[in-house]
Amino acid sequence: MDHSAHTPLRPEELNASNLEGTNVYGPDDHDIGRVSHFHGSGATAKVVVDVGGFLGLGAKPVSLNVSALNFMRDENGKVHATTLLTKDELKSLPEHRH
Repeated sequence: MDHSAHTPLRPEELNASNLEGTNVYGPDDHDIGRVSHFHGSGATAKVVVDVGGFLGLGAKPVSLNVSALNFMRDENGKVHATTLLTKDELKSLPEHRH
């Protein structure tokens, strides 16, 4: 997927209603997870990403600073994120506990 034509989300768009449920793509452009929760606001906000699993089963929730992800809209308006972290790097992070 060519993300260069996608529109970055503005800071005020970084909220739970826009981000929860969005797909996260790694550096190889493979789908590596999905945003399950969004906590806080602004530069200190945290995003919980469910990594791995199949159809939501067996996924590991990990917490990241919102700045670790680049959120954008594609040409159809669908929000997604990219990260420089690999699926294995995300899986090696401590599990997020609610």
